[in-house]
Amino acid sequence: MRGTPDLKGLRVAVTGGTSGLGLALVRELTRRGAHVAFVARTADAVHRIARDMPNTHGIVGDVSKKDDIYPIALQILGELGGLDVLINSASSLGPTPLRLLADTDCEDLEAALATNLLGPFRLTKAVLGALTASAREGRGAVVLNVSSDAAVNAYPTWGAYSASKAALRHMSAIWNEELAAEGVRFLSIDPGDMDTPLHAAAVPDADPSTLKRPEQSAAELAEAITAALPALAKG
Repeated sequence: MRGTPDLKGLRVAVTGGTSGLGLALVRELTRRGAHVAFVARTADAVHRIARDMPNTHGIVGDVSKKDDIYPIALQILGELGGLDVLINSASSLGPTPLRLLADTDCEDLEAALATNLLGPFRLTKAVLGALTASAREGRGAVVLNVSSDAAVNAYPTWGAYSASKAALRHMSAIWNEELAAEGVRFLSIDPGDMDTPLHAAAVPDADPSTLKRPEQSAAELAEAITAALPALAKG
């Protein structure tokens, strides 16, 4: 139930944790009793949020950069002493304003894939040993990859973002099949259209009153994590 520390002691890592849904997740998970390490690129924002929120650990890094992944993973595991849940929330639209695929530069497509697909893939691999250890200990283990309806529906001008999110969605399903025997669950969840900076960059003329609050989506994702962890679901 909301208002109860139903994730007390859970060790969670969140990427993109200083803005939009990622920040809402850090707040929601901390409120529910989790110990949270969050990752973002901007040092000032990372340090400010970590200072203002107890039970959080801020990590400066860019998941789209291959050379940042292992330092990020080492800091996550060092700060939390292990890992139960990884949430890949950091996202890139690719080109803004959004463009038709024929007008999209290869570099913009690469940027979307680097953040939305390769980043989650590399970071998951880097912390997989800790996740499987958590599952063996009976704590359970979950990787939540934040998806989008654009991963399923073909929206004109959303090509770079859509292609990367579609690949992430399918990769999540494959990971889930391959690691089911290890006790690691993979979730791919569309949180809905939210009033976030990412959505504002994509659709500048959208009416915020028609969009979900990221806090609502964060609460829904926290419930999905709880249901996916056997020890918590039984409780």
